[in-house]
Amino acid sequence: MTEETTDLLIAGGGPAGMMAGLLFARAGVKTLVLEKHADFLRDFRGDTVHPSTMEILHELGLLGRFLERPHNRLSHARLRVAGREWTIGDLSHLSTPAPFIAMMPQWDFLDFLRDEAEAFPGFTLAMETPVAGFIDEGGRIAGVRLADGSERRARLVVAADGRASLVRRLDLLPVEVLGAPMDVFWFRLPKTGDGGDALRGSVDAGRIVVLIDRGDYWQVAMVIPKGGAEAIRAKGIEAVRREVEQAFPEIDLGSGTLKSFDELHLLSVALDRLTRWHRPGLLAIGDAAHAMSPIGGIGINLAIQDAVAAANFLAGPMAEGREVDDLLDRVQRRRLLPTRIIQGAQKFAQNRIIGRLLASAEPIAKAPFLVRMLDRFPTLRRIPGRFIGLGVRREHARSPQM
Repeated sequence: MTEETTDLLIAGGGPAGMMAGLLFARAGVKTLVLEKHADFLRDFRGDTVHPSTMEILHELGLLGRFLERPHNRLSHARLRVAGREWTIGDLSHLSTPAPFIAMMPQWDFLDFLRDEAEAFPGFTLAMETPVAGFIDEGGRIAGVRLADGSERRARLVVAADGRASLVRRLDLLPVEVLGAPMDVFWFRLPKTGDGGDALRGSVDAGRIVVLIDRGDYWQVAMVIPKGGAEAIRAKGIEAVRREVEQAFPEIDLGSGTLKSFDELHLLSVALDRLTRWHRPGLLAIGDAAHAMSPIGGIGINLAIQDAVAAANFLAGPMAEGREVDDLLDRVQRRRLLPTRIIQGAQKFAQNRIIGRLLASAEPIAKAPFLVRMLDRFPTLRRIPGRFIGLGVRREHARSPQM
């Protein structure tokens, strides 16, 4: 058995882990990120980089290089209800360096963060290195055990390994489950013509379909009742085609589209959070600390905010050689309120709107009052635009640079 030591060990190379790795290495902290996969190529992950995240990139001097990478820009949200489209959200007014959502495949975003982090000598990324467990010494986490039997020790371990995090599976930290009445089928559809620079949704009783403009194709989310995937599979792929055609009759699916359920990827939606994000030697951030619903596409950006807050509190002291166990609670206290607010809004939308729509059989004859008001008064659209674009208590990069 081999053993190596570093200052900071990050389990998980997703958005939270890679951003944390960049920020801590930038401050002069010797940082090792462990990612279990051989690459970042996983489809239908969070691809929405919101203005709040791009504001942080701007503060780090990275926004220009980020925007040089291929991406699409969304500044409006539209919803089809009762036979017509309504505009319900607008980000273009935001006073921020990038007042739009950048649609970029998550693997490209992670490649970008890796490339920027590798400019700092203290940063190391180890791919195909799954974490199998933690080293517990007298109640303090002192490192991790890898699947090959080796160990990596660190002054601090950050769990950024998603909603299936080891801290959850090993019951190292307590979880509060908020529940979700829905799951989501993700798939692609060919796109002809201009999508109109918008995120589009179609809502009717028993059916919710969302289109995300990805330039040369649509990324589609079909919301289904929780645990309803097998019932939909039993109806056959043609039933899915009909649902999409009814939701967006102007889209030509073509004869070669949606031929098999192999084209659909099922996301089991979860909404929960740790009631304690830390213990001596260990801090959880991102989905490891709070699994988010896909509503609003805010999960990746909330994870980034966690990473920035962690670096703001911890990177400077760690670079000075100080112990930080007594500072870990500051990260949770800083990020718990926005997590609660955003998850509360998601839970309200799930239970009061989405769940009821999916359970109803009566067609919607008239758009809700709020939808009509958002469409009629452009100024009102700024409210959901700001909430989605900037979130709650957004962070600013204040960690030092060596």
